[in-house]
Amino acid sequence: MEWLDIVDENGVPTGQVVSRQEAHRLGLRHRTSHVWIVRRREGNLQVLLQKRSEEKDSYPGCYDISSAGHIPAGADFVPSALRELKEELGVTARPEELLYCGQRRFRFQEVFHGSPFRDDQVSNIYVMWLDWDEDRFLPQKEEISEVRWFDFADCLRRVEEGSIPTCIFPEELRMVLRRVEEDNRE
Repeated sequence: MEWLDIVDENGVPTGQVVSRQEAHRLGLRHRTSHVWIVRRREGNLQVLLQKRSEEKDSYPGCYDISSAGHIPAGADFVPSALRELKEELGVTARPEELLYCGQRRFRFQEVFHGSPFRDDQVSNIYVMWLDWDEDRFLPQKEEISEVRWFDFADCLRRVEEGSIPTCIFPEELRMVLRRVEEDNRE
């Protein structure tokens, strides 16, 4: 069973711990780390998306963040992000490769597989440069059905208009784009 810290609005643990299932059943605030992998090809910014397995408890079969995951009780944002990269994609990274884009707070409620799913997250958003071909990644089969590079501008447009099945928030993609543009000016 996966245990999560209940956190305040800034992502600081309150001292209470719940199971992941309980956090989503009751809509209790918890933390996640999101890592967006980007590269430049032929002058275009590209972003790697994972396609969630049909067995996932939320948004099965939808395109999602390159790598993301819940932060286990007692752990922190960056170590969890690095662990998820390794588990989900077979990517070994160092903390300094994760460029902080900001923090997001969001809540939503849906029904998946016939059961209510309530989410209340505080998420740290990171971007990481990695110029790998899709076949070099090692997607975790229980979690991910495929990984695919998208032209960043096309991805943002498609997410905004809902023309691909996705659970991506456009404002998060814009956070990543702002960070990439800041780095390019330096």
